Amino acid sequence: MKLFLISLGLLALAFAGIAIKIWGKKDGEFSGTCASQNSNFNESGEPCGFCGKMPEDCENK
Repeated sequence: MKLFLISLGLLALAFAGIAIKIWGKKDGEFSGTCASQNSNFNESGEPCGFCGKMPEDCENK
């Protein structure tokens, strides 16, 4: 029971942190969600599978 309560508390803390981040951002959007920005994910310069933009076209650099 003790482990369950600790786990539940940590999950609640994580959800609260995400909610605060969304609340604090302009228009409630996460910054840097496009995978094409990350060179570890996109070594060959392919367009993003989510939005279709090329790495140089992404506005969240």
